[in-house]
Amino acid sequence: MNRIERISAILIQLQSKKVVKGQDIADRFSISLRTAYRDIKTLEEAGVPILSEAGIGYSLMDGYRLPPVMFTKEEALSFLTAEKLVEKLTDTSTFATYQSALYKIKAVLKSDDKEHLNSMSDHIEVLENRFLPADKKTNDAIQLILNSISQKVVLNIDYFANHSQEKTQRSIEALGIFLRGQFWYVVAYCWLRKDYRTFRLDRIPKIKLTTNPFKKVHPPLKTFLDEITKVNQDLHKVVIRIEKETLKYLRDQRFYNGFVSEKEVKGKLEMTFLTESIEGFARWFMMFGDQAEIVSPKNLKIRIHEIASEIKNKTY
Repeated sequence: MNRIERISAILIQLQSKKVVKGQDIADRFSISLRTAYRDIKTLEEAGVPILSEAGIGYSLMDGYRLPPVMFTKEEALSFLTAEKLVEKLTDTSTFATYQSALYKIKAVLKSDDKEHLNSMSDHIEVLENRFLPADKKTNDAIQLILNSISQKVVLNIDYFANHSQEKTQRSIEALGIFLRGQFWYVVAYCWLRKDYRTFRLDRIPKIKLTTNPFKKVHPPLKTFLDEITKVNQDLHKVVIRIEKETLKYLRDQRFYNGFVSEKEVKGKLEMTFLTESIEGFARWFMMFGDQAEIVSPKNLKIRIHEIASEIKNKTY
């Protein structure tokens, strides 16, 4: 990206938020903070009304707007890719809202780019699998929750707790949603329990937006996600190396066993997993163990030797 393109992109970034920090600009374009300041100065000299406050950041003067933005083909394709993900990962209302936004994006594209986007649509798909939401409810839960957060008003929900098989009616103050595995969750302050709780959206058969305002000021969602993540601290990291030809036999099974990443090492594929059970991983590994080796942990090697010895004693 040359300097002219970067300065134009900075102007768009300034319009996208109320306040933009100089460090945010530097981080986005991998430039020094001094260069970011110089680019801002260039925009000011060009007549762009930029307000600045030391220690706060930069903002555009109210009323200043850019003319309609023209997207590149690559940018437009990224929206098309996102459409496929939104369709599979969210509910029907969120997908409909995204499609409406995408129509507006397509409206400002040149004719050739519109045709290109339409032709590319059939070349991008997100297939069904166990790591995507399995049940697309039509109760518009995601949009209602986001609206409640935006308006800071209470939600009334019916909730089914799987662990107790209990159905309850709750009034909640939502502070954020997150996707984990196959399911969407909402973190909220529950009036019934007088504490923060996590609710799985597919277990909310009924949800209603009220006009009752929040009674509390809530901490950021990240505070609770950090606590939720701690539950997974007992996961075991496993590193193995396999022959490249073996990969075709693993297919989706690797994801079921906590696959994280892979890289080539000494002509083999080194794969990293986070698994809940060394025992379960050991038994899965034995299906292709003759074409693989364990890098770590040591207790996985020991368990596989034990299982192999037990099999040998029973079969000979």
